[in-house]
Amino acid sequence: MTELADSERLDEIEPGSPAGRKLPHARRFSGGLLLGALGIVYGDIGTSPLYAMKTVFSIDDNAVGVNSSDVYGVISLVFWSILLIVSLKYVVMIMRADNGGEGGVMALAALVRRVLGDATTKRTMAVLTVGVLGASLFYGDSVITPAISVLSAVEGLEVTSPELAHLVLPIAAAILTALFVVQRFGTQRVGALFGPVMVVWFLAIGVAGLREVVRNPGIIRGLSPTYAVAFIVDRPYIAFIAMGAVVLSITGAEALYADMGHFGRRPIRMAWFGLVFPALTLNYLAQGALILRSPGNRSNPFFLLFPHWAQMPMVVLATAATVIASQAVISGAFSVSRQALRLGFLPHLRIRQTSEEHEGQIFVPAVNRALFVAVLVVIFTFRSSDKLATAYGVAVTGTFLITTALFLLFARLHWHWSRWRIGGFLVVIGVPELTYFAANLTKVARGGWLTLLIAVGVFTVMLTWHRGRQLVTARRVELEGELPAFIGELHRDNVLRVPGIAVFPHPSERTTPLALRANVAHNHVLHEQVVIISGRTAPVPHIPWDRRLTIDDLGDPDDGIVHIAAEFGFQDRADFPEALRRGLSQRGKSGGRSSGAVPQLDADAVSYFVSRVTLRRTDKAGMARWRKRLFIAMAHNAASQAEFLGLPEDRTIVLSAEVPV
Repeated sequence: MTELADSERLDEIEPGSPAGRKLPHARRFSGGLLLGALGIVYGDIGTSPLYAMKTVFSIDDNAVGVNSSDVYGVISLVFWSILLIVSLKYVVMIMRADNGGEGGVMALAALVRRVLGDATTKRTMAVLTVGVLGASLFYGDSVITPAISVLSAVEGLEVTSPELAHLVLPIAAAILTALFVVQRFGTQRVGALFGPVMVVWFLAIGVAGLREVVRNPGIIRGLSPTYAVAFIVDRPYIAFIAMGAVVLSITGAEALYADMGHFGRRPIRMAWFGLVFPALTLNYLAQGALILRSPGNRSNPFFLLFPHWAQMPMVVLATAATVIASQAVISGAFSVSRQALRLGFLPHLRIRQTSEEHEGQIFVPAVNRALFVAVLVVIFTFRSSDKLATAYGVAVTGTFLITTALFLLFARLHWHWSRWRIGGFLVVIGVPELTYFAANLTKVARGGWLTLLIAVGVFTVMLTWHRGRQLVTARRVELEGELPAFIGELHRDNVLRVPGIAVFPHPSERTTPLALRANVAHNHVLHEQVVIISGRTAPVPHIPWDRRLTIDDLGDPDDGIVHIAAEFGFQDRADFPEALRRGLSQRGKSGGRSSGAVPQLDADAVSYFVSRVTLRRTDKAGMARWRKRLFIAMAHNAASQAEFLGLPEDRTIVLSAEVPV
C-alpha cells in the first residue's frame, strides 16, 4: 500500500474555456535571442558532422563506395535531407504550429487535442497517446545524444594522438559526469557562453569546409538532386542502408521546434539560414571532396579536414560543442517531463527552478539521475560512436513521423488544408521520413533495440500512471460525496467555528475533500474561513494571473466557505499559496455582502489540510496486476504534495483514507 495526494488529480481544463483558447505570444527580437538560439537550439544538429559522414562510409563493412557516383549520391542525400526535413518541414512549416508560443511533440499533441474539442473522446485520447509515444522516443534520444556526441568528439584524440586512444572512454565518462553534476546549478550562469562557442564552431567548420571546396570545386555538383536519384536507382539496397546513416545529419531537428518557446521563430530562422545551414552544407561538401581525394580519409573525415596543427584545438572545441549539444537534450528532457506531469502522464517529480527570469530553466533531479545512469551504461556498453550510431536513428525518425502526423492533423482541422496539399506534404516529407525509419529498423538487432527499449519503458510508465489516476479518481468520488450536501449538513448541525483560514487542495467543487470530512468528524470544528482550492492544467503553456482564477461562493456568500479554481498552463508552476493570496485579495475587492468578511491574508494564520489516500491493490478490473504494482510504486516514490504545490510543510496537515485499486 502507498499514498496518493489530491494534487495527482490536477485535471485538464475543458478546451472551450477561456484559458483553453490560444494565448497571444509576442517576443521582441534581439541579438541575445539570436545568440542564444545558436547556442542551445543548434547544438545537436550542429555537431552531426562529427559522425554522420564517417558512419555512412563505414556501414556494412564499407558497403558505400568511395567512387564519385557514391560520394556525390551521399552528399546529395545529406543536402536534400537537411533542406526538406529541417529547412522546409521544421523551420518553415511546423514552427507555425505553436501552442501559445511553445513547441515540441507534447505541446503539439496538446494543441491538436484542444482543436478536437472534446477531451473525453477516444480520438482525443489517441492523439495524446501518440504524443506520449513521441515524448518516449525523445527520452531515448536524450540518452543517446550525450553519449554519441561526447564520444565522437573525444575520439578525435585517436586522430591527433593515437597513443591516447585508451583514454577516450575515461575522458568521455568524466566529461559526462561533470555535465550531469552541474545540472543542479542550471544553465543561466553558463548560458551566455553557449552562443559564442557555437558561433566559433560554425565559423570553424564552415571555413574548413570552404577551404576544401575551393580546392575541389567540382564537389558542388553533389547538391543536385539528380545524384541522389541516380544513387537510389543504380544501387537501391545500398542507398536504402545508407539512408539509415544519412539521417544522422538531421538529428536535432526536433530541437528547433521544441525550443521555440525559449527564443521565438525569428531568431531560430535567422540563425539557421544565416549561419548554420551554410556552414553545415560547406562542411558536408568538404568531407565528400576529402574522401574522393584520399579514400583513406573515410575513417574520420571531419577531423582530417583540418591541418595537423588545428586538429587538437578542434578536439577541444568539438568537445565543448558536444557538451552544449548534450545540454540541449537534457534540458529538453526536463521540459518534456514537466509537460507530461502537467498533462497527467507522470507522478509528481521534484522540480527546481534554476532561474528567476526564465521559466524554462528547470532542474528535475529524478530525470537527471536516470539519464546519467543510462548514458554511462550506454557508453561503456557500445564503447565507440560508430557502434552507438546504430542505436541512434530509430528514436529520431520515429519522432519525425509522429510530429508529421500530428502536424497534418492540426493543419487539416485548424488551417483547413485541402487533401491535395496534405498529400503533397506526405510525398515530399512523409515518404523520405518513412524511408529513414524503415532503414533504421534494419539496425534494431545491432543496437536500435536500445532506443526502442527506452521508449517502450517510458511509454508504459506514462500510460500506466494516466490509467491509474483515472481509476483512483473514480473510486475516490464514491468516498467523497457531494459537496453541497455536506455543506448543508454543516449548517444544519451548527458546527463550531474557530478563528483562522483552512485551505483544502481538492480537484473540484463538486465533491467534498476527504480532509475536510475528517477534520469535522474528528475535531468537531470548522474554521471561520474555509477555502477549497483546485488546480487544473490547460493544454496551453502559460496562463496569465488575470485569467487564471475563478472564485465561487458555493451558493452562500456569508458562510465563509469559498472555492477557488486555478487554471495553470502546462509550463506554469502550480503555486497554490500565491493562488490563494491573489484569490482572497480579488474576492475582498469584489464588493458585495461577503467582501467585508474576508480577512487580510496572514501567511502564518493559514493552515493547509491535505487529503492523501492509501492505495491498496485488489483484484478489481481496470488494469493488469503488474501495472497496478507499477502504479503504486510510482505513487509511493512521488514528491510530496506540499512540495509540489509550494505548501509550507510546517503548516500542512495530512489526513489519509484508504482507496482500493
